[in-house]
Amino acid sequence: MKNKSISLPSASPLLRQDFTFGVATASFQIEGAAQSRLETIWDRFCDTPGKIRDGSDGKTACEHLLHWEADLRLIRSLGVDAYRFSVSWARVMHEDGSVNQQGLDFYIALLDRLNEYAIKPFVTLYHWDLPQYLEDQGGWLNRDTAYRFRDYADCVSKAFGDRVHSYATLNEPFCSAYLGYEAGIHAPGHKSRAYGKQAAHHLLLAHGLAMEVLERNAPDALNGIVLNFSPCYAASDSAEDGEAAKLADEYFNHWYLQPLLEKRYPDVLHKLPEHEHPPIQPGDMEIIGHRLDYIGINYYTRERYQESAGELFEKLEHDQHPLTDMGWEVYPQGLTDLLVDYHQRYQLPPIFITENGAAMVDKVVDGKVDDPERLDYLQSHLLAVHKACEQGVDVRGYFAWSLMDNFEWAEGYLKRFGIVYVDYDSQQRIIKSSGYAYRDFLLKKAQSSGSQHETGAR
Repeated sequence: MKNKSISLPSASPLLRQDFTFGVATASFQIEGAAQSRLETIWDRFCDTPGKIRDGSDGKTACEHLLHWEADLRLIRSLGVDAYRFSVSWARVMHEDGSVNQQGLDFYIALLDRLNEYAIKPFVTLYHWDLPQYLEDQGGWLNRDTAYRFRDYADCVSKAFGDRVHSYATLNEPFCSAYLGYEAGIHAPGHKSRAYGKQAAHHLLLAHGLAMEVLERNAPDALNGIVLNFSPCYAASDSAEDGEAAKLADEYFNHWYLQPLLEKRYPDVLHKLPEHEHPPIQPGDMEIIGHRLDYIGINYYTRERYQESAGELFEKLEHDQHPLTDMGWEVYPQGLTDLLVDYHQRYQLPPIFITENGAAMVDKVVDGKVDDPERLDYLQSHLLAVHKACEQGVDVRGYFAWSLMDNFEWAEGYLKRFGIVYVDYDSQQRIIKSSGYAYRDFLLKKAQSSGSQHETGAR
C-alpha cells in the first residue's frame, strides 16, 4: 500500500520547532537566461556532441529568472522553513573580476523576498558551474582557481550583507572532481585519476579560503560545506570484499570529509602511485580544516563493492529493488548507517540533510501528477533521519531535492526529481502529490509546534 501522507513518531526530534525543513535547487539547473551571464563549463559540455543523453542544454531550463517571483510564491505555499539555492559565479562576476551588478541584483531581490516571506535563505556559492574562462586557464587543476573562488566568495558575501541565513562554499566537490576530472561523466569531461585528485585538493583549498572570508563577512550566518555520500557495503561476508568496501569508502567518501575534520587525507592515499597524490603545499591542510558551523549531507543511495584483481575495489551494479528512474537502489537504511557511523567516528559539527530525493517516471493525468513512489521515498528517508537522531546524531534540518524538475546534468531533461512538475514547453508548474504531502506534513508540524508553544506559555 503506497503512502498518501508523511508522518513521524510524535516525539521525533524532527518535529522540534527549531528543526528546519526546506527545498533545494541549483542555478544552472533552473535559471535559464544564459545570454545574461558568462559561458560556464556546463555550457561548453552541453555543446559537445554525445555528452548529454537527450542532446539538450541548460540555456532555458525552468526559466527561473523570468518566473522567480511566482516560484517563490510556490515555495511559500509549501510551508517550508528554508530554501537552498546556488549563485551562478558566471552571472555575478565579469572575467576581469569586476561585479556584474545586474546579476547580483537578481540574487539580492531573491534574498529580500525570501526574508520578507520568513523563509531562511541557504546559499550555495558553487554548484558545479565554473566560468569557462577559468577552465581555459586550467580550471580546478589550476591552484589559482581556489584563490579566484575566494575573491568571488568575498564579493558575493559583502554584497549580500546580512540577508543570508547560511552559506555553503561548495556543493559535492566529489562530483566536481571525480565525475568532472577523473571519470569524464560531468563537465569539463577530463578522464585522469591524477586529475581527479588534483582537482579535489584545489576544491577543498577553495572551500577553506572561502570559509576564512565568510567568517569575516558573514559572522552571523551558518557557514559550511555540502558533501555527498554513498555508504559502501561489502558484496559478501568475505574479508576481501570487506577490505574492498573499506577502501572504496575512503576513496569516495572520507577523501572529502577527513581533510575537513582531521586535516589529513585517508590512508587509501598510500595505496595510490605518487603521481596521483594531491599537490599539497605547506599550510594547505590547516586552511582546508577551518572550523565549520555545519556540514550538509546529500544522500540518494548506497553502493556495494567486491574485491578486484589489480584494482582497489570493484563496484557492483544496482540490482537490488526497488530502483529509482536513475537506476539507483532505494535504501533508506544507508542514510541511518552513514550518519551514525560518521557520528561515532568523527567530532562532527551539526548536520543538515541538504539533498534527498528520487527521480521517478512522472506523468500528468487530468492536470495532476500522482507520484506515490517518490512519496514513499521521502517518508522512508525521513524515518531514517529520525532513527539516526535517536542514536545521538545532531541533525538540524532536511531539504527535499528538488523543488522542481530541472536540467539533470548529463541526463538532460530525461529525469525528474522535483516535488513540482515542470512542463518545459509551457513552463507551467504543477505540484505533485508528494509535494502536497510534504506541504501537509509541514502544516501539521507547524500547528503542533504552535499548540505546544501555547501550552508551554500557559
